[in-house]
Amino acid sequence: MIVRPIVRVLGAAAVALFALAHGSQAQQRPPQQPQAQPQAEQPKQASPAAIALATQLLELKGAIGAFDAAIEGVITHNKGNLLQINPNLTRDIDATAQTVRAEASARRQELRGEIARGYASVFSEQELKDLLEFYKTPLGKKIIDSEPQAVEASTVRAQTWIDKYAGEVMEKMRVEMRKKGHTSF
Repeated sequence: MIVRPIVRVLGAAAVALFALAHGSQAQQRPPQQPQAQPQAEQPKQASPAAIALATQLLELKGAIGAFDAAIEGVITHNKGNLLQINPNLTRDIDATAQTVRAEASARRQELRGEIARGYASVFSEQELKDLLEFYKTPLGKKIIDSEPQAVEASTVRAQTWIDKYAGEVMEKMRVEMRKKGHTSF
């Protein structure tokens, strides 16, 4: 099913963006003390200058296109749904999907704008300028070049750990169920 790969792409992109944003934010801001009463935060309105800086930052990091695959995934998924409804219309459905793909460029820019707004709503203009300056340094360039491998290695390690933990939990639950007299586990 096509939904699972879409979810994986979106999940991986979200994890990567979170890791990049969190790491950068941790470098820029001192730890904050927890508030006695948490208040619901309103999303900060980003200025056009902050959005432009965020776009530059995301382009420099290669992250602005992280969700581009989702656009094709949505088209492919919906095409598959239509084909399931009426497989006799394959040619027309294919043509329609091609039309939607041709129009997707404008939507891709819209999506990229939303991603930049998200960044610009979290970081101030000065922080974005500082981040841009940092990512142009040798260490910043190394992070850009090496972080995908670090995220991949971390993801593989996390998945291996989760699989092992899942097996341990299942075994423990089976043992506990046997202790309670349930032998079908």
